[in-house]
Amino acid sequence: MRFAPTLDPASSPVPAAMSAPADTSVAPVAPSLGRRPLPAWVGAFGLTLGQGALALGLSLFLALPLVAILAKSVTDANGDWAGLSVVLGIIGADGFLGMVGRSLTVGVVTMMLVVPCAYAFAYALTRSRIPGKGLLRTIALLPLLAPSLLPGIALVYLLGNQGLLKGLFGGATIYGFWGIVVGEAFYTFPHALMILLTGLTLADGRLYDAARAMGAGPLRTFMTVTLPGTRYAVFSACCVVFTLTVTDFGVPKVVGGDYNVLAMEAYKAVVGQQNFPKGAAIGILLLLPALLTFVLDRRLRARQGAQLSGRAQPYAAGANCRRDAAFLLLAGAMAGFLLLIIGVAVWASFVKMWPYNLSLSLRSYDFDNMDGGGWLAWRNSLELAFCTAVIGTVVVFLGAWMMEKVPARSASSRGLRGVLGMLALMPMAVPGLVLGLGYIFFFNGAANPLNVLYGTMPLLVLCTVVHFYTSAHLTAATALNALDPEFEAASASLKVPRLTTFVRVTLPMCLPAALDVARYLFVSAMTTVSAVVFLYSPSTVLAAVAVLNMDDAGFIGPAAAMCSVIMASSAVAALLLHLASRALVARSQAWRRPAAL
Repeated sequence: MRFAPTLDPASSPVPAAMSAPADTSVAPVAPSLGRRPLPAWVGAFGLTLGQGALALGLSLFLALPLVAILAKSVTDANGDWAGLSVVLGIIGADGFLGMVGRSLTVGVVTMMLVVPCAYAFAYALTRSRIPGKGLLRTIALLPLLAPSLLPGIALVYLLGNQGLLKGLFGGATIYGFWGIVVGEAFYTFPHALMILLTGLTLADGRLYDAARAMGAGPLRTFMTVTLPGTRYAVFSACCVVFTLTVTDFGVPKVVGGDYNVLAMEAYKAVVGQQNFPKGAAIGILLLLPALLTFVLDRRLRARQGAQLSGRAQPYAAGANCRRDAAFLLLAGAMAGFLLLIIGVAVWASFVKMWPYNLSLSLRSYDFDNMDGGGWLAWRNSLELAFCTAVIGTVVVFLGAWMMEKVPARSASSRGLRGVLGMLALMPMAVPGLVLGLGYIFFFNGAANPLNVLYGTMPLLVLCTVVHFYTSAHLTAATALNALDPEFEAASASLKVPRLTTFVRVTLPMCLPAALDVARYLFVSAMTTVSAVVFLYSPSTVLAAVAVLNMDDAGFIGPAAAMCSVIMASSAVAALLLHLASRALVARSQAWRRPAAL
């Protein structure tokens, strides 16, 4: 029987802040209920205006830059129409197809290395009884706090021409194919892990009970129950790892050597050669694998369906000492590798002069006396991260609320919502390097009145919000869809405006997710390189870009020091937001606690 909204506080799920007065001796109409409701057209107009503003913003800062990069790829250096001759000329150039093959090879090998390791790590955290799960999970997610150049810098100190462990590998250096693969594995591991953790967490314990009752052993149970149940998560992880690897130029920039890849070629075409049509053409080519994997992932997700029914039972791992010992050893080895990469980079930042004087010093942290950006870059990154977290969280949650919780009654509203849904998912399929190239061609054009934004902090903030919009939007939409729709029904029966319900009920209940979005946007803004490397000016240089500039100038110690500063800043911000989340949730959701009798 379907639940019917009621004003009875004893049976209504509405929080105490919205429940009807309990004292029947008082006048039954509260002051808020005596307010004359607004006409229906006012709410419809406000909804259309809000959705239209969000669609206009995403079109202006996402769709039009992509159109600009497409238009640039079919023009020559003089701006004249060239059709496909520019793209065909680049494809037909000597060595280009080999570079494409190298990029695809790096992506596939990294994917085949990272996804099984991340799956084993996630399995250890969700399907075993190993000790220290919280610590292992924290270590596994640490690479998210660092820019993609950090693993390359650490590998130079470990296996470079004067590396610590060079002798153990017969004098072979890390520059080239395997250097890129190992660095990208470090960079993409936590992204795959988070997806696989979600897939392995959604398990119905009844399936495993049935498998044991039928005499299936651990291996057969894994092949017939666990792996089929997580196949969509595995495919999503493969798509993410492959796309991030193919479109990243941070690791190839540091340890690529002569092993040139597409992302690095696009960076050199724009920054080194000032060949913008070539950069645009390569950007279009980089967009193709990202779009393909995105479309395939969305199609498989649409076919996935629900993994848990209402009668599902949580899965609890049984006792198995041999299994737990094996997974503890495996997870410990992976965590040790991640700590080795991070620890070497941090330690190298305190070395006085590598490799001649290994005494500790703060010399590398004297950023103001060397090229790259100095402490100004760090302050700019903090400003960018703070503004991105605040503005992005507000825009993301308002946009998700308008799409998920406000009904669209007219045909125009439904059409606008469909366009908005498509635009909200587009950033996931656009690599940061391609988005940054699009911003150059669109906002740096003399005919564009918005060219005054180029090189300014507001444009950096807008670019970063758009770049990471999809993940934040999906988080907010998931949190909003978890709320019972009867909250809105009860609010409508009380004639409370929708915006008031959003501020006083919906947002406080979704506060943990909102703070998760803010933390994600802050850390992403601190570490991003590809989307903003073409957009900064001398006064708005960022810390992650300063790492790139220091490495170009040969200041590898200061580059490691700036990476350490970025990691420390991201960790402190994440910890503060976590503590704020606990305090604010305890205060804003006190109604969840049972009342004292």
